[in-house]
Amino acid sequence: MQYLHTMVRVKDIQTSLSFYCDALGLQEVKRTDYEQGRFTLIFLAAPDDLDRANSHNGPMLELTYNWDPEDYEGGRNFGHLAYRVDNLYDFCEHLMNKGVTINRPPRDGHMAFIRSPDGISIELLQKGDALAPKEPWASMENTGSW
Repeated sequence: MQYLHTMVRVKDIQTSLSFYCDALGLQEVKRTDYEQGRFTLIFLAAPDDLDRANSHNGPMLELTYNWDPEDYEGGRNFGHLAYRVDNLYDFCEHLMNKGVTINRPPRDGHMAFIRSPDGISIELLQKGDALAPKEPWASMENTGSW
């Protein structure tokens, strides 16, 4: 058995790509429009997984955009995506500078949660050992749900 990808539905391609690529740092691997089915699939990969994803051997995130408008509610019932980052504090600061809300700040230096524009919960985990507690993160309260 091999893990292939996780699919999430998105309402707006540009808003989603701005979040997943510009803010989160994923890279587009493949995009296909299916006119008969009226949807677009966009596959994204984390930079460290890019070589394997390009050879269809690595984990990817599949964004599904249905051309006919639909409402997607309850993103939290999906569960969450998880990504490991080199420096959790620096990454959360980068996201905040991009306008992303840190719903569960990295108070413990190990874990944080954010949400995509479509309400998908995303867990960010510190690579290796947890970082030492540091302000402003150590005293930052949760925002919304995660």
